[in-house]
Amino acid sequence: MIRLDAVRKSFGSQVVLAGVDLAVATGDTVAVLGRSGSGKSVLLKQVARLLRPDGGTVRVGEVEMSQADKSTVMEVRSSMGYVFQFAALFDSLTVGENIALPLRRGGIASDEARVRVLEVLETVGLPDEADRYPAELSGGMRKRAGIARAVVARPSYLLYDEPTTGLDPVTTAVIDGLMLEMKRDLQATSILVTHDIQSAFRVADRLALLHGGRVRFEGTPDETRSSNDPLVRAFVEGRQELWPPDSV
Repeated sequence: MIRLDAVRKSFGSQVVLAGVDLAVATGDTVAVLGRSGSGKSVLLKQVARLLRPDGGTVRVGEVEMSQADKSTVMEVRSSMGYVFQFAALFDSLTVGENIALPLRRGGIASDEARVRVLEVLETVGLPDEADRYPAELSGGMRKRAGIARAVVARPSYLLYDEPTTGLDPVTTAVIDGLMLEMKRDLQATSILVTHDIQSAFRVADRLALLHGGRVRFEGTPDETRSSNDPLVRAFVEGRQELWPPDSV
């Protein structure tokens, strides 16, 4: 499981997280919603210990990440896949070489790594792209390659940072389908950070709305759809007029 308790994070005088409580049960996917600048990506980086909280605790499995030493953090990260917002592929490496990076770090032999890379490329619908470079791929293809890299080592935890941003509806549906496939095949405990409420409804077991540095609402897709909270309704219905003036 992943659990955040009273997590706080500020950058200078700007308070981003003001006491976030969030729990993700083993094998579940929680979608974290919120407006731009609400701290969604900062929350995700706390889980991977890319950032350290100013206060509170972040637990991944049995490890309290904010207090763990470097070797323990690296061990946890080896069981974690991270899908970056813009794929974050290395331009100087081929798609296959990019995807193989987690396997190489894990000491997997090159022949086995090649087999694993080709298998996961088949899974994400890019069977013939191993020897191409990221610049030769469309945006949607790069997103799929980023997912392939995140899952090639068969992680226990998956962190998705805006995986459908900038994609057309058809490609978004493809990415959503991949996330559901990874959930089924890997049974990974996952956090999906997204602006896309429809994607969240398709993929997540629970949704959490981040606002004012805290989790304002959390519930199942059905509970989210039926919520009377004006901020939740603004997201569900895409209606700016429902957003309170002092909450912009």
